[in-house]
Amino acid sequence: MQKFDVLIIGSGLAGQSAALRLAPHCRVALISKRNLEDSASGWAQGGIAAVLDSQDSIEAHIRDTLVAGAWLNDEEATRFVVENGRRVIEWLIEQGVPFTKDAAGYHLTREGGHSARRVIHVADATGLAVQDTLTQKVRNNPNITVLEHHIAIDLITGDKLGQADKRCHGAYVLNNRTGEVITIGSPNTLIATGGAGKVYLYTTNPDTSTGDGIAMAYRAGCRVANMEFIQFHPTCLYHPQAKSFLISEAVRGEGGLLRLADGTRFMPEHDERAELAPRDIVARAIDFEMKKRGLDCVFLDISHKGEDFIRGHFPNIHARCLELGIDITRDPIPVVPAAHYTCGGIVSDLKGRTDVEGLYVAGEASCTGLHGANRLASNSLLECLVFAEAAVSDILGRKTTEIPELPLWDESRVTDADEEVVISHNWDELRRFMWDYVGIVRTTKRLKRARHRIRLLMREIDEFYANFRVSHDLIELRNLVFTADLIVRCAMQRKESRGLHFSRDYPEMASKAKSTVIRRRLPARPA
Repeated sequence: MQKFDVLIIGSGLAGQSAALRLAPHCRVALISKRNLEDSASGWAQGGIAAVLDSQDSIEAHIRDTLVAGAWLNDEEATRFVVENGRRVIEWLIEQGVPFTKDAAGYHLTREGGHSARRVIHVADATGLAVQDTLTQKVRNNPNITVLEHHIAIDLITGDKLGQADKRCHGAYVLNNRTGEVITIGSPNTLIATGGAGKVYLYTTNPDTSTGDGIAMAYRAGCRVANMEFIQFHPTCLYHPQAKSFLISEAVRGEGGLLRLADGTRFMPEHDERAELAPRDIVARAIDFEMKKRGLDCVFLDISHKGEDFIRGHFPNIHARCLELGIDITRDPIPVVPAAHYTCGGIVSDLKGRTDVEGLYVAGEASCTGLHGANRLASNSLLECLVFAEAAVSDILGRKTTEIPELPLWDESRVTDADEEVVISHNWDELRRFMWDYVGIVRTTKRLKRARHRIRLLMREIDEFYANFRVSHDLIELRNLVFTADLIVRCAMQRKESRGLHFSRDYPEMASKAKSTVIRRRLPARPA
């Protein structure tokens, strides 16, 4: 058994920023499913929203967040995040993140749903620049043990050890390269595993976004909330050779227009804010136009802004599109909506604490109350930073507890899988019916069909999990099925349309905003 003061599962912005804040004080283990650089944070193009301009205000940022979130947001959590925005940006600047500057200082852009320019960025590759800066520091820190190509299987809790408390004592972790399962003990565990975009057929997320932390925390007895709110990014590049390439929100923020193939604009007919409407409205509008007209895609046009402007503001998008034969200085970009962000997740308080003692969460895996029914653009990296800092503060302020001796992983009664094709087939089936039945527009009938399919898959996967040695693909599939089940169950509870959840059977928004909360009932211990 390996022992650490803090175990961090996930190596995106939340995980890395927490590790760097903890490292001067304690020994940290940082688990990464692939390389440190492979996370959804590194894919974020737009930037980080924070009140940095004298013409902006805390109250305006809070109001924009509440409006985008369809008033389901927790106002206390929203204020907490927004008020701490400037400080965490200053921390990133201290780490050396090279944010884009102009004559007035740092360049701030505006994105859909924002009433002011408040998105600080590094050209159109903010996440990559932030991640690269922090990754170098993480790799060079002697107090951070980085375990790349490792995936957490399950949390180790008091319940599983037959103890009276539910405390988290660490996790079982699979070394993907050797196939060995290691036991990591820690009095503090932080889940920073990101979202669950890979539960859908089309997504802007990296392959690592399989809902691992959400599923593990749910199995450990944590509440999970608002999983029905899956944000579909309106503008994912539509091209057979482009996998999950996002066309940043900032393209519309800087004047990009959505058009049909004949050049006709359609957003003004759907919302008075047109292309600057929040993502849920834009995604539904595109979905409506595509289905109404039988289209494969629509087009995002920024060519009218001129070549110098486009190359200066969107160098990476310009270069990638040019590789695919699309010159965005002259031609519109073919785009479709794609699953982008998981707004719900593991319920936490303002210190990042979950229902299980010693278990924390930060980033997309969490449900802090900030996003409500729809995330405001560029609030995600902000939430990662603020709650990672909050969790670190709470961890360092607590007394150290002893780690009990933990049982090693037992594979004595399992064998190697003889039909790996079962895993790939089930993965494909899950992602396809989630796209068809639990997508941008939903019905009760479709949700029931999805729930039926999920139950069948769960039985198959449980049987597979019980009889064969764990593998990376099996762990991810198991977590995706748990996460899909949570999404569908939350969606079936919501008898209204609000934010990202739109139901044809309940098209109106209820007068009172209420979260959907699900908790797994753990088996009672014998007296």
